[in-house]
Amino acid sequence: MLNGDTKRKIQGARDILVGKIPVPTAQVEQITLALMYKFMSDMDEQAKKLGDKTGFFIGEFEKYSWKNITDTTLSAYDRVALYSEGLEKMNNNPNVPQLFRDIFKGAFLPFKDPETLKLFLDQINEIEYTHSEDLGDAYEYLLSVMGSQGDAGQFRTPRHIIDFIVQVVDPKKEDRILDPACGTAGFLISAYKHILKQNTAKDSKVLGDNLSPMDRRNLTKNFVGYDISHEMRRLSLVNMYLHQFSDPQIYEYDTLTSTDHWDEDFDCILANPPFMTPKGGIRPHNRFSVKANRAEVLFVDYIMEHLSTTGKAGIIVPEGIIFQSSNAYKNLRKLLVDDNYLWGVISLPQGVFNPYAGVKTSVLLLDKNIAKKTDNILFVNVEGDGFDLGAQRKENGKNDLPEVLNSLKKYKEMVLNDKEIKEEELFNTNVVGKSRIKESGDYNLSGNRYKSSERNLYVKGKWEEANLGDICIIESGSREKGGSIDEGIPSIGGAQIDEFGGIKTNSMVYVSEPYYKNMKKGVLKKGDVLVVKDGATTGKTAYYEEQFKDAAVNEHVFILRAKDGLILSKYLFYIIKSENFQKKLKPYVKGMIGGISLDIKEIKIPLPPIEEQKKIVDELDRYQRIIDGARMVIDNWKPEIEIDPEWTSREMVNVANIIMGQSPPGSSYNKEGEGKPFYQGKSEFSTIYLMSPKTWTTDPKKSASQGDIVMSVRAPVGPVNLVREEICIGRGLAAIQSNQEVIDNMFLFYYLRTIEKNIKGNGGAVFDSISKANLENLEIKVPEMKKQKEIARKLEMEEGLVETLQEKIKEIKRRSRDYIKSKIYGEV
Repeated sequence: MLNGDTKRKIQGARDILVGKIPVPTAQVEQITLALMYKFMSDMDEQAKKLGDKTGFFIGEFEKYSWKNITDTTLSAYDRVALYSEGLEKMNNNPNVPQLFRDIFKGAFLPFKDPETLKLFLDQINEIEYTHSEDLGDAYEYLLSVMGSQGDAGQFRTPRHIIDFIVQVVDPKKEDRILDPACGTAGFLISAYKHILKQNTAKDSKVLGDNLSPMDRRNLTKNFVGYDISHEMRRLSLVNMYLHQFSDPQIYEYDTLTSTDHWDEDFDCILANPPFMTPKGGIRPHNRFSVKANRAEVLFVDYIMEHLSTTGKAGIIVPEGIIFQSSNAYKNLRKLLVDDNYLWGVISLPQGVFNPYAGVKTSVLLLDKNIAKKTDNILFVNVEGDGFDLGAQRKENGKNDLPEVLNSLKKYKEMVLNDKEIKEEELFNTNVVGKSRIKESGDYNLSGNRYKSSERNLYVKGKWEEANLGDICIIESGSREKGGSIDEGIPSIGGAQIDEFGGIKTNSMVYVSEPYYKNMKKGVLKKGDVLVVKDGATTGKTAYYEEQFKDAAVNEHVFILRAKDGLILSKYLFYIIKSENFQKKLKPYVKGMIGGISLDIKEIKIPLPPIEEQKKIVDELDRYQRIIDGARMVIDNWKPEIEIDPEWTSREMVNVANIIMGQSPPGSSYNKEGEGKPFYQGKSEFSTIYLMSPKTWTTDPKKSASQGDIVMSVRAPVGPVNLVREEICIGRGLAAIQSNQEVIDNMFLFYYLRTIEKNIKGNGGAVFDSISKANLENLEIKVPEMKKQKEIARKLEMEEGLVETLQEKIKEIKRRSRDYIKSKIYGEV
């Protein structure tokens, strides 16, 4: 058991390093190397006491022993030189096992300050242990500290969440266990401890005492981990070694692009795979079932593909896996459900990964035995995990995990033993038939979509209906002759109403104050519902929150003012904005450019009692608050780099190759997908990637490859996008192919986005453009490569979260729409 003194010493070591090494992962790496260095020297000292003359620090490596490095007679600068040299040479020490050589591979001391090193080594020297397991506990604490700090692009899994998932999946001693993105081996260590506890005699203080020596040997051979990062592999090797794994099977391996281990399968897979995908996507091999280039999709696919015939898994996934609508996500969910992998989905609280990221996650539970025996999927909602969801994640005692774990065990027992599913005995759960999940075709795995509380349906006729004209006043406004003016009293038309039901205060037009005072109709009051009555946006709806002291609507907008005691104004707003009402409105739209008359007063709407209206409004307001919060983040996010003027200046020609586009012959164009996709200019750009192609050419002249940056070089000059697949580019575009030895591709992409408005064209009689020469002369400020990658990873991570929020908005809109349909209109 780790004591408080050891925790303080580990924290002290980090505090010493933080001034020289600000990145948490790098701090942990240096503490790891020092702990292992001292551990090897300590084992040598113990061997000498027993008369053993062999050891790690013998021969030419004796001078590098911990005892010599910490000798107080050694000068400060000699200590720096000796320790630095020892770290770098340890990988070549013939007296050290291969495992330890792997740990020290590429090791170096990233600072040369003698005072800092002395303080650091003195602090490490004070960490005491009687057994490697004690050091293992200390090391686990060190890794947990790193988890609380986070690192760019990676989400460390909280230890209690790891332990909870392991208990749910329940690995056994005979299982072959994999983590395909193992990081620091947290899942593997937790699974190992879980199996030891399963095989411990009652009241015994020795973990795993029911395991035979053969069981123990086999057990340590059954754990496998992959990680793409050399640094993460090093941390995993140390962690496994310190937990009694003499030869850990941890491989530096790209799970998604390599096939070296593809033909292996496992009885149990546990993972929190990376959520973020490098821009340009991943280029996986062709053995995946789902065609995708998103990391989270490919990892779930990989795990399904590599389960044995009775395999089981627990996977932490971002919300995109649960509900995103693109084909890759839908196809993945279809496989999970139709091919009998998935049996449960656990929704975790948003904030579990704080303070590093507020990303919303769920846990997919896979088990081929359970999934084959039931036609249902179990959805579980965890509202509290024992900690608050703020940045500090302080314990608060509100912990659903024990009850949820108990419910999951009960459910598994019911299914596997062919017992009746008694949902009333389960905590925060919702059992949903697979057939219902398949109904919409998108295989949505959001548990709230199927909640019984949201299916409190009313048959048509449950609520009385009333004519719109009987429950509200309907009138439109006007403007003075000559139209709107630039200042005065706000005059709201269709252009001032946004898609979310709000008023665009930053694009306002006005009427004069005298005209406003003489208006008989169209003067706004708080709670008025606004409906565009003609033009391209007929039917668009807003709610007036009294954004202005005085305001009116113009002749293109109806005011619907609720009559007191009959209908709540906010309920009226949600009804008018609903898909159901908008369908009823269509027959009343007349003319080529639309136009609705006062005949809409005949439209009937459901009219529940006022108390019921309040409940409905409260629920819909809750949905709207989520949408507003997500929009605020999206609207305020700016994917820009803070450019340091001290960075090295380079011309574009020195960091990238530029290919100017050339349009192919007109006869080569087609819409049938024959040949190569063709893109002409800015009109085909989207937020990040080019839009789906609309035109192809069989005679491409100039091409851009997957991952290339494309820039608009003609009216307008400067905007950039990324390429998903090889394309043909026309005269309006240039392909920018970064020299990866000099500049990180994503850094260059975000850099060009940052300076986009400052990129000047050559002018032109018809439209602005920029020549290849001027583009090659463009100044690019370039920091060191490590800094570039840190900046790019941070922005990619933020961009991924923004994309998730955009999908979340779509999902909440759909839930709001479904709620209105079921609760108000009685549609199933």
